[in-house]
Amino acid sequence: MADLKFIYPPGATPLDPDESAGLIPDYVSTQGELNVLEQENIVEAHAWARKKVHGDILNVSFALELHKQMFGRVWKWAGRPRVSNKNIGVSHEQINAKLSALLKDTDHWIKNQTYNWDEIGARFHHRLVSIHVFSNGNGRHARLMTDILLEKYRQSPFTWGATQSSLEVQSTVRKNYISALKSADQGDLKELIRFVRS
Repeated sequence: MADLKFIYPPGATPLDPDESAGLIPDYVSTQGELNVLEQENIVEAHAWARKKVHGDILNVSFALELHKQMFGRVWKWAGRPRVSNKNIGVSHEQINAKLSALLKDTDHWIKNQTYNWDEIGARFHHRLVSIHVFSNGNGRHARLMTDILLEKYRQSPFTWGATQSSLEVQSTVRKNYISALKSADQGDLKELIRFVRS
């Protein structure tokens, strides 16, 4: 593990040394091996999440547990809010308050039909990514959490540019995704709403 050099696609948030020391498997020596382990863990989390779709998912406990299910076999800090500030996201001291507010707002949007379902999903996803709850895996977590939310209310999950694997590496799909998130940062969700169904 000491020789593992982390490779981050554009827009990803690098781990600090304490966070990278939280890698559980001690035999990982390449980024490719790490990617495979994370993806295997995420596949298991999909199955776990589908069983929970009929329960209360708009709460902090579920959001944290989902991340733990996605990354808990790979990272010691999985399922725990980050304890350091990053180049993106709210101050780590604000995470719980901002996450709670997002979940309450989303419940309000649903109950009051404030937006159509694609806009609810896009708004929810964008705010969850922008809070940046965890040290890593925020985009993957926010995409799965959004899809679970949609499925709970019998909506089709998003297509996310047709292939999620393209979002984890440098690609045109990832470039379009990051561009859509940046537009949403400026208050314009049109690009993100188009992207999630492309």
